[in-house]
Amino acid sequence: MIYETAGEWRDAERRKVLLFGMSGLGKTHVSNLLRDDGAWFHYSIDYRIGTRYMGEHIADNAKKHAMQVPFLRNLLMTDSIYIGSNITFNNLSPLSTYLGKPGDTAKGGLEFDEYMLRQSQHREAEVNALSDTPRFANRAFKLYGYPHFVCDSGGSICEVVNPDDPEDPLLATLEETALLVWIRGDDAHTDELIRRFDRAPKPMYYQPEFLTDAWATYQRETGETPDTIDPDAFVRWTYARALAHRQPRYAAMARRGITVEADEIARIRSAADFEEVIAQALEAR
Repeated sequence: MIYETAGEWRDAERRKVLLFGMSGLGKTHVSNLLRDDGAWFHYSIDYRIGTRYMGEHIADNAKKHAMQVPFLRNLLMTDSIYIGSNITFNNLSPLSTYLGKPGDTAKGGLEFDEYMLRQSQHREAEVNALSDTPRFANRAFKLYGYPHFVCDSGGSICEVVNPDDPEDPLLATLEETALLVWIRGDDAHTDELIRRFDRAPKPMYYQPEFLTDAWATYQRETGETPDTIDPDAFVRWTYARALAHRQPRYAAMARRGITVEADEIARIRSAADFEEVIAQALEAR
C-alpha cells in the first residue's frame, strides 16, 4: 500500500485513493464531496468509459435509431444535425442504455449475441479506463495543481481484475497508484440495493462466464426461450446473484487496501471527515 499507517496518510502531501464497491453505496457521493472541497481531483471510471472509450458506440447506436425516422435520416445524411450523448458524473444513462438488457426485442431487449458484444466492449473500455488512472493522477497534479486524487471506480471493477492473483497487472498498477478503499455494505444495504434495483432495473456489466451461466440457468428454471424472456425480469433475477458473486471478489481486493463501512461513508460531510475515516481504517488494519 502507498500508505502503510495513519501517520503516513495524515502526513502525505498528496493523498490518492481508489474507491470500490457496489454501486449505490456512496462512491460517487463522496467523490463529488471531495471535488467540491477544491483540493481533490475526481476521476470517474464510468465517465471515462462513456466518453473516451464507448462514446462512439453510444452515438452510433443513437444514430442507428434516428436513421429509422425519415425526417431525422434526411437531416443526418445532410450533416444538418448532430447526435451525441450528454454523459455526466451523475448521469450515466447513455452508457447504461447502450449496454441494454437481453431478451424479447419487442420489450426493448437485445439479442443475446449483440448483448454479449456490448458487454465485451464495456470490459475492454473499463480495463482501458482503469489503466489510465496513473496518468490522470499525475495529470491532476502536474497540469491542474490538485494535491489530492480520488478514483471513483465502477461496481464491476472486481470483474475485470483477478483479485486472487497477486501478480494481476492491472490491480498491481492501481495498488501502486492509490490506496484501495472498499466501501462495504452489510445485509441491510444489500437488501436495500436489491429493492432499489427491483423498482428500476438497470443494465450492468457482468463477467462473461457468470452471465452465460445465468442466461442458461434462467431459461432452465423458467422454461422461457431467448425470444420470450422479459429483459427486466432477467436482470432483476440476475442482480441479487451478481451481488453475492462480487462480495468475495471485493473482499480479496480489500486485502490489498483497507475497508470502510458504508454507514461511515454516509456520515461524511467534508473532506476532513473523509481523511479521518481513512486514517482510522489504516489504524485498525
